Amino acid sequence: MRSVKAHVDVDAAIAPSFVLDDELRPFRSGWHAHGRHQILYAARGALRLEIEGAQWLVPPQRAAWLAAGVAHRVSAYSPVSLRTAYLSRALDRHARGCRVFDLPPVGRELLAYGARWGPSTSPRDARARAYFAVLADLCREWAATPDRFSLPAAKTPLVERAMALTIEALGDQISLAFVARKAGASPRSLQRAFVAETGGSWRSFLTQARMLRAIELLAAPSARVTDVAIELGFDSFGAFTRAFKLLTGETPRDYAKRVSFREK
Repeated sequence: MRSVKAHVDVDAAIAPSFVLDDELRPFRSGWHAHGRHQILYAARGALRLEIEGAQWLVPPQRAAWLAAGVAHRVSAYSPVSLRTAYLSRALDRHARGCRVFDLPPVGRELLAYGARWGPSTSPRDARARAYFAVLADLCREWAATPDRFSLPAAKTPLVERAMALTIEALGDQISLAFVARKAGASPRSLQRAFVAETGGSWRSFLTQARMLRAIELLAAPSARVTDVAIELGFDSFGAFTRAFKLLTGETPRDYAKRVSFREK
């Protein structure tokens, strides 16, 4: 990850728990894991989070709980304001796996507040210990209702390249032939690979990824449903509405109203 700040070895930090606040340019990390639990959150921009067998788009309305030791990879296609909490294993000795969840406004404010306790915070800081105990408890509660909108993960480099190309161009009029050519395969071969690895077609992956991006865009206070449909490459408002309702069970307008009300 490329940051304007000096690199911090999070696993060598003296603080049992801490928050890092970073402004990052577009990046793609390698596969890695941490010795602490991690609350991954971007206050601005959207992240793509991958673990073995699943991946998510994580906009500012969501966060991810990654248990210590879980291998993962993170990328962003635009600048992001990353605000990540690293939590002592002692705060949850039973945590396993990864959960992506809705992060309420109070959670976002808590993470912003926690940035005052960085990796050099003394282990004897009683106020920091109290803060991180509360943060861990609340995030554990919020993560108990995980986000159900995930994307399938690739099993081969070919499908991984195709997924990355697709996610980078969600608002463009891309086609299977275009993605296949860029990924170095024939359209037929790529389609077969998608079905074998994800259980669905490339087109279904594209639609689902667009809907996850729509969830992010519709949460903005000034979001207009028609503008979101156009931005994501839909030819008609009706097609966008049908696709969104098929995934979420509600229309884009109803979703935008519900989220806007919740954010007030």
